[in-house]
Amino acid sequence: MTDSCIFCRIARKEIPSNIVYEDANVLAFRDLSPQAPTHVLVIPKRHVASLDDLVDADALLLGAMMLTAKRVAAAEGLASGFRVVTNCGADAGQSVSHVHLHVLGGRPMAWPPG
Repeated sequence: MTDSCIFCRIARKEIPSNIVYEDANVLAFRDLSPQAPTHVLVIPKRHVASLDDLVDADALLLGAMMLTAKRVAAAEGLASGFRVVTNCGADAGQSVSHVHLHVLGGRPMAWPPG
């Protein structure tokens, strides 16, 4: 974890958040600026800046994040469908340098996004 990363601070409970799931490695909380009726962020508790910074040894962590996205969607009643998005780098829209997944649902989604 880093001292200045907002998601690390949320994981350390220094900044309040609306947590919907937590285990030893992963935290899921509601986005403050939701882009859909359900918009939850899934983060690793360990700081990793972006998808580009993950290594082979992080495969279990990334898998845990994806399974958390599935759990969140089920708990939120998104049986008709949901979207999982990750942005990597500024051009893709990554605004926080801590790898995270967006779990979006509760409305029809268009394609292509953005």
